[in-house]
Amino acid sequence: MAEESVFRGTLVFFEKLGIYDVILPFLLTFTLTFAILEKTKIYGTEKDEKGKDVTRKNLNSMTAFCIAFFVVASSKIVAVINQTLAYIVLLLLLSIGFMLLAGSFHKGDKEFFLVSPWKEIFMVIMFVGIALIFLYSLGWLDVIYEWLRDHWDTNVVSGIILVVLVIVFMLYVTKDNNKKDKKKEGDENG
Repeated sequence: MAEESVFRGTLVFFEKLGIYDVILPFLLTFTLTFAILEKTKIYGTEKDEKGKDVTRKNLNSMTAFCIAFFVVASSKIVAVINQTLAYIVLLLLLSIGFMLLAGSFHKGDKEFFLVSPWKEIFMVIMFVGIALIFLYSLGWLDVIYEWLRDHWDTNVVSGIILVVLVIVFMLYVTKDNNKKDKKKEGDENG
């Protein structure tokens, strides 16, 4: 049997200690919730000693603390968070690899693929990827796949595909071209 490295042993120790199942999900949930509460100012603001408006950090932190504990208390939610984040990081690494490869064919300092329409296409691909990762983490992707596999040749599935294609076509045809026209007019005037 191969001998484990010291770092692998440390990671196994951290896993037994509950770092990955309790501490990290708690810190992530607390941080994200606290940041959202601070940004949105749901609890309002109060004046500090200098008369400046500041957020109610005590209420924001207590709410974020409670929500984080509720999340950690549910092992199913923690499992979904762990699995989803692992795949999102994989998607991030794939997108960085794509940008490196695409950038290797580009010369000069001009933007390459982050201009329209490539920017929108890339954002849609990332959104679809994240949505699929989330559905997979919840276990719903298997259910959808099984249903599609069992009913693929029925009229329901072909109807759904037709409706989706019609909606996509309608969105494409009716998209607002006024923004592009206004931007062109602004560029010509400025």
